[in-house]
Amino acid sequence: MPRVSEEHRAARRQQILDAARRCFLRDGFHSTSMQDVIAEAGLSVGAVYRYFPSKNDLITAIAQSVIGGADGVFAELAAAEPPLPLVEALERALAYVDAQTGPDGILPLAIQVWSEAQRDPALAEFVRATYTGFRGHFTTLARRAHAAGTLPADADPEAVGAALFGLVPGYFMQRILTGSPDRRTYLAGVRALAAGPIPA
Repeated sequence: MPRVSEEHRAARRQQILDAARRCFLRDGFHSTSMQDVIAEAGLSVGAVYRYFPSKNDLITAIAQSVIGGADGVFAELAAAEPPLPLVEALERALAYVDAQTGPDGILPLAIQVWSEAQRDPALAEFVRATYTGFRGHFTTLARRAHAAGTLPADADPEAVGAALFGLVPGYFMQRILTGSPDRRTYLAGVRALAAGPIPA
């Protein structure tokens, strides 16, 4: 009997994940059953359970694709040469967000992942570690800006990185929940805040 190739296994796993993502976007994590995913994927029960023994395994894998996909984008921003001005780095991060907030994008699932992380300790740990890593990329951006003299000498890069990163989920939460503001408006507000005096 021929052995199943690694490529075939990867394609089958992705087929199941794509089906699960469609189900989760349509009906949410809690209203989607494994039977829904099996029907959506058009595979046998055994084929699906071979790759994902439980719905929690599927949710975790979806979370890794939803949240983990941004890591490469943010890492590239942090490593760009020459170092990016902070607002430009934010603008590029928000361009990625815009590309992922439509009906076929991955970010609408991020809110479901956050909610599920409140009840699943393993998923909560994954989310914590991943978002800490994201924040680290923005802290690197702030450190490089500080070294380049584009931040005040007494600025704390850790604090700046945390605040800068916080603007990203703040933007896509508003976009997903209310449909606005657009990126240009949001960035105009950020620039206005950056230009004005901030009380201690």
